[in-house]
Amino acid sequence: MARPGSGVLVSVNGLGYPPQNLARVVVWEWLNEHGRWRPYNVTTCHHIENVLKGDARGTVVLGQVDAQLAPYVIDLQSMHQFRQDTGTMRPVHRNFYEPSSAPGKGVVWEWENDSGSWTPYDMEICVTIQNAYEKQHPWLDLTSLGFCYLIDFNSMVQTNRQSQRKRRLRRRMDLAYPLIMGSIPKSQSWPVGASSGQPCPCQQCILVNSTRAASNAILASQHRKLYGGATGPSGATGTLTVVRQSNTFAGTTLWSPTSRGGQAKAEQVQSLLSSANFPCSPALPSLPPNNLNRPGTQRISIGTARGAIPPGVPPLPVKNLTVSGPVHPAIAGITGILMCAAGLPVCLTRAPKPILHPPPINKSDMKPVPGVNGIRRKTKKKHLRRGKNPEDVVRRYTEKVKVAPDEDCTICRERLVMSSGYEGVKGIKPEVVGKLGKCGHMYHLLCLVAMYNNGNKDGSLQCPTCKAIYGEKTGTQPPGKMEYHVIPHCLPGYPEAKTIRIVYDIAAGLQTTEHPNPGKKFSARGFPRHCYLPDNNKGRRVLKLLIMAWDRRLIFTIGTSSTTGESDTVVWNEIHHKTEFGSNLTGHGYPDPNYLDNVLTELSAQGVGQDNLKD
Repeated sequence: MARPGSGVLVSVNGLGYPPQNLARVVVWEWLNEHGRWRPYNVTTCHHIENVLKGDARGTVVLGQVDAQLAPYVIDLQSMHQFRQDTGTMRPVHRNFYEPSSAPGKGVVWEWENDSGSWTPYDMEICVTIQNAYEKQHPWLDLTSLGFCYLIDFNSMVQTNRQSQRKRRLRRRMDLAYPLIMGSIPKSQSWPVGASSGQPCPCQQCILVNSTRAASNAILASQHRKLYGGATGPSGATGTLTVVRQSNTFAGTTLWSPTSRGGQAKAEQVQSLLSSANFPCSPALPSLPPNNLNRPGTQRISIGTARGAIPPGVPPLPVKNLTVSGPVHPAIAGITGILMCAAGLPVCLTRAPKPILHPPPINKSDMKPVPGVNGIRRKTKKKHLRRGKNPEDVVRRYTEKVKVAPDEDCTICRERLVMSSGYEGVKGIKPEVVGKLGKCGHMYHLLCLVAMYNNGNKDGSLQCPTCKAIYGEKTGTQPPGKMEYHVIPHCLPGYPEAKTIRIVYDIAAGLQTTEHPNPGKKFSARGFPRHCYLPDNNKGRRVLKLLIMAWDRRLIFTIGTSSTTGESDTVVWNEIHHKTEFGSNLTGHGYPDPNYLDNVLTELSAQGVGQDNLKD
């Protein structure tokens, strides 16, 4: 299928503006961590355009039109979005599309994500999908746009051509994006010289001017590097050198530099430290005129040639630091800004992407794991045999104590020499104390019965003090399927071994009496889940124990996700897995020399120890 025209800039006389008699739809977009330009919604774009008409060098407070965007502001001078609570800066640009395209008609195409909500496609893809839809094509292949997806308009389904996973998609109508005619005034440089008047103390002005000062500090430093150098001892001006721009900007520069013959004239840059009070009209260095449309940042691949990093300049990953990292992103961002303002070299780098999956593998290359029977396991509801009545289970693992010590029962918090805090059960007196066989900890027998009744009632007992397990502990994992096989790829840190891949698959369903909310639906996000082990002796031993834990329904449970906060969903059950194949950016990948020992300890804590394995 011929690819329809995507939303690219209309360049006229190199300015990036439409001619006077040509109408264009304007879509404002921001650059995400994957190098994709994501559109702001139509209401936000109208708001940005309205601010732009009033002050082409102003600041847009996005929270005024969308409460979810409250932390964000856009500085039109530097063309960056700034997040106030983390210090993250992202490039933004202003893109043009035909009035007859999807944004001009108010058409939005969206796909259903794992949480069940709808996510809009990139505007370039949305335009392409709408074009094919209007031509009544039955399907659309997005490979030409860099995505391995197939769109089926009859079933309104998106299919991943590699994993064959299907997602629903939908087409909905919204307001049309802003329509403009002719050229738009360019944003001018900021005024040079001292500001007049006292700083405005209002919170809005402090927010706006601190954002401006931060973004212009970075731009001023990059301007010094690109267009001027400090005068050397001999009095000669510095020559123009090529300095690599931030990888964060998808391999593009902030300006499209023009060729300059001979030596570049050194430009004096005013210190930003003098504007520390952030006045409403701050004194800032004169910068090159800002092009609102950023033709230098349009659709350029990450592989674009870049200049060499100056020697001795350490990369400073300001943009994509996670909260779990050693440095808070806001602190890192402020550090980068201050270093730039002081004239120190800073290289902003894009945080590397995690490698979650191996390269595509043919089924013929997937082999059984040596020494492990079969390639899959299934569990059904109440797969394992339940124990007898609670009194019999407690008696099985305890022995009566004739003389109770004068210490607390850690279950009811009463003294052992006193009666239990729980009501009596036929055949067991409240004052009877029992001692667990392996660990020797003592409790009221009635307390142990009450604890058992409050658990999974699977015939096993776990000491509340030392967590020693008596019997065979089972969990509340919903029905599902576990597959495992060897693939011909190596994990980082295990170059001599192939890889064991484990695939867990659990479907959504209804909770039963063993779950937190019986009769209520539970969700199963992110399945099938792929996990990885090295194919060596220790890795195979871990796999055997994981299979045993799966059969005992201990791998997953139903609870609240610590990642998304969603309740009544399938979550991991305290047995960590490596879900990142070729990297360890999230902490769930390799190399990790201690992982196999750690997971063996976690399995043992669930009662799945190596002594359970048969030779």
